[in-house]
Parts: sequence; structure tokens; C-alpha cells
Amino acid sequence: MTRGTRGGPNLAVTPWNCHVDSRVLADMGIRRSPFSPFQSSPETYFLFLASLVCPLIYGLWQEPIRVNVRLVNVAFSAHDSHGALVEDLTKNDVEVFEDAVAQKISLFAHSVDVPLTLGLVLDFSGSQNQFSKQHERDLQVFLKDVLGPKDRAFLVCFGNHIRLVSDLSQSGALMTQQLDAYRHDDEHFPELGPKESRDLGTAFYDSIFYSVTEKLAGESGRRALLVFSDGEDNSSSHDMMTAIEAAQSTNVQTFTIRYTEKRHGKLTARNKYGIRVMDRVAKETGGQHIDAEATDPKTYFRQIAEELRSSYELAYYSSNPIADSTFRKITIRPKQAGITIHSRTGYFSRSAD
Repeated sequence: MTRGTRGGPNLAVTPWNCHVDSRVLADMGIRRSPFSPFQSSPETYFLFLASLVCPLIYGLWQEPIRVNVRLVNVAFSAHDSHGALVEDLTKNDVEVFEDAVAQKISLFAHSVDVPLTLGLVLDFSGSQNQFSKQHERDLQVFLKDVLGPKDRAFLVCFGNHIRLVSDLSQSGALMTQQLDAYRHDDEHFPELGPKESRDLGTAFYDSIFYSVTEKLAGESGRRALLVFSDGEDNSSSHDMMTAIEAAQSTNVQTFTIRYTEKRHGKLTARNKYGIRVMDRVAKETGGQHIDAEATDPKTYFRQIAEELRSSYELAYYSSNPIADSTFRKITIRPKQAGITIHSRTGYFSRSAD
């Protein structure tokens, strides 16, 4: 099975399990010839049949027929009424709905202690200046307490430009070293996304969009973004919903860790907007929105790691095969009372072409 674009994987049909009927031949432009091989000798008939079938089989071997199949994958976690992870669910314990229509679960898995591929996205815009040291301390906690020997992570820092400070690595020490170099001279680090004219501002949405599309989309396994910011944006070329869709379509959970600069101890209108943004991005992608001021970093990093390492994944073939670019709402419903499910809220039904 080869992976397709946002609509889901493409099913590669190989020659040994492929049935080619007359409709397929018609679609390929092959029409019945007025010449009838049955009127000739057996040798002529054999040569005619071989000339027709052999190139077809050879072509199938070289280029498998690809049939678009909308297989929807959804990662989710389950918590009991006390907030503890529920780790003994089976396929028969949950139901999945797409736009309120029940779907048949085709695949169901529970992974424990799986390797993680993570993107760490740090906001270095002006509104985060007073939190720069806290960002660094919290990042050190993450690298020490969460990043395991099989995990990989990359580090992106952004203000008005999105820069890849450290590529995918298992080395926390390397990330720390690269972050220190970024603080002293940020311009020599490569940018994610195309060159944009950004004199000032904060490219929050672009930092999520390009971290997903250029770094995580090509990776397999359990993937997530951890975004350290206040959620305020004024210089992105993408909007909030485009950033959310990028994460939803690649099954990347986004955890937003919020650092809000208050004015005279009170939230401003911009603060409140940023809070709503951080909450929306996390909720729509199946992650969590965390107030860094109210929660100890060791606590929330442990929660994030436990949720990512011990979570479920199910897949179903959508009963609505039409790729009409509409949003399809996904609901995973536990059959047992007292259990809460966290997952992305849906996906946009895009064409695989």
C-alpha cells in the first residue's frame, strides 16, 4: 500500500492479484478489433493473444494500477473520570462516526512505548522576550525527562521568519548547542517555507504549517508538535484553519504550551485572542492546550509523553467517497460511561490528485 496525499492512501494492485476485465481494457483505450483470431490457425491466435496480454502484464508490473481508497486514520487517547489513561480498550469498546454516520472500523491498534518523532517550535518574537529563559529551562526539562533513546526531535524557532535550528536528531545536547548558537546569530540558520518579505511580526501559523508539511509529513509512526508561544500572529502567509488542516491531514497532534505576557497583571484583547487560538489548534488536532504559568513543566511534559507513547489508532474506509473539499467531522464514542476520548475533530475531504 503506497501512501497518497490528503485523501488517504492509494491501493497498489500488483499483477498477481489483479483481475483485468473488459471495462478496464475499455478504460485503457483497447477496443475489439474487427479481426477475429478464431478464424485463423492456433499459432496465429496464440501470437495475437500474447501480443495483447504480455505488454499489459509487463506494464502492470512496472506501474501498478492505483485505485484511490479513502482510508481514514485517527490516533486517539482515552482517560477515565479521574484523568488517568485507559489502556485496555478493544475494537468493540468504541464506535466511530463521520458526520454522524456510523463507520466500520477496519483497523484498530493500541501502541505502548512507541518511538516518537517530535517537532519543538519556540516563539522568539517580541511578545515572548520575557519568557526566553523559561522557554530554555522548559526545553531542558523536556530533553532530560521526555526524549527517549529511540525518539527523534527537531527544533524550529520563529519570529517573523521560521528557521530550522536543529534537524531531526536523538541528541538533546545538540539541540541545546544549536539553540545557544541561534540566540547569538539567527540569520545563518535555514528557513522553512519559501522566502517571504517579513520586516516585522510573528509568523505563528506559518511555523505550524511548515513544521508539519516540510518536516513531519514525510515521517512515519507517532508524530506531534509542541509549540511554545502565546498564539498571537501578524505576519503569516497562512491562516489558522490552513495550519490546522495541515496537522489534521497528516495525523499530527499539536500541543500548545502558552506563555502570555499580561499588561498590569490583566489579559489584553490580544492575549485573549491568542488563548483562543492556542486552545483551538490543540483541540482540533487532538492535542492539549497548556498554560505554562499554571502548570509545572515536569507535570505537563510527563502527561504529553504518556499520552503519545500509549495511545490508540483506528482506521476506517469512509462511507462517503466523494472528495468535495468539505470538512468531515469525526467522533469516536466510547461504549463505557465515564471515559473521555481525545482525537482530532475531523479532516477535509480533498482529492488525492
